[in-house]
Order: sequence, then structure tokens, then C-alpha cells
Amino acid sequence: METITESITVEKIKSTFPDAVIEVYSSIDDEAILIKKESLVQVLELLKTDKDLDYDMLMDIGVVDYLKYPVRKRERFEVFYQIYSLSKNHRIRIKCPVSIKDPTIDTVSHLWKSANWGEREAFDQFGIKFNNHPNLKRILNHHEFIGYPLRKDYPIKKRQTLSINDSLMDEMDKELKRKGLK
Repeated sequence: METITESITVEKIKSTFPDAVIEVYSSIDDEAILIKKESLVQVLELLKTDKDLDYDMLMDIGVVDYLKYPVRKRERFEVFYQIYSLSKNHRIRIKCPVSIKDPTIDTVSHLWKSANWGEREAFDQFGIKFNNHPNLKRILNHHEFIGYPLRKDYPIKKRQTLSINDSLMDEMDKELKRKGLK
């Protein structure tokens, strides 16, 4: 049997935020850490700013709904962040349990600009609200849409009509003004 050693990333997170770590999942080619959602921003700030780690790229944000999962999980949802270091060539997945009773977690859009749309997609499809997000509104479904279509309990044959188009010009105008084009 092969022994898996923890990476420098896992060691730094565990030593810097010992109370934040819930569980570590290690294998030869994949590593993930389940942390308390209250520690998310601090942990990701460490991963991004620590020169030994240098996680400069947020590759993905996603949500898993464990409603019908055969093995009981801590909470119904897990929000995950797949991050990568271009200079160090290493990656890690940070996961946070999020409950159905309080489907909120803090935004990391101030750390990586790409988090803005990833968080909006998670909000739109799963109903996870990102505290302090700069513009948390639907991005894939129309603004009159009721429910969250990627939740396991959403009725897959449900249809909804759109009566009023939602303009994205609020975002466009802000960007055009910022660039001096309007």
C-alpha cells in the first residue's frame, strides 16, 4: 500500500487555520480540503498571496447537491473552488459545506475577477447566495424564473414563461463608463 504525503498547501492550511479544516482528501493526482465556510475567504487569501503557494488562477466554482446521494453528507450542498498555480504547477480543490437552511457563503470575487460570473451561475442554478457579491443576479435563467433548476428536487418537466425581458445594460453601462466609452 502506497502512503500519500500531504502537500505544502495542505500543511500550510492546517497549520495556519487548524480550526477551519474539516477533512482532507488526498490521492496521488488529486487533493481536496473540506473547510468551514466561515474560513473560506481567509484560506483562499492565504493560497493566493503566500509566495510558496501562489494560487493565482481560479479555474472553476461549482456546487454539488447531495440531496439524493447514497452516503449522508454534512450538509445538502458543497460549494467548491478549483484553483491552480501557474508558477508552481499545482492545483487544489477547496470545498465548503452549505446548508439548505442557510444557503449563503462569502464571495471571493475580490480575489479573482472570474469568481464574479461563477458565483452568479451557482446562485442562478442552485440558489447559493454569495455575501457581498457586487452584482448577484441571475445570469443563465431569466429574472422571472422561479426555483433553481440544478437542485435535485427541481421538477425537470416544469416550464416557465418569460413576460418581460431583463436587460444586462446596467452591467454594460458601468463597464463602458469605466473605459471612458460612455
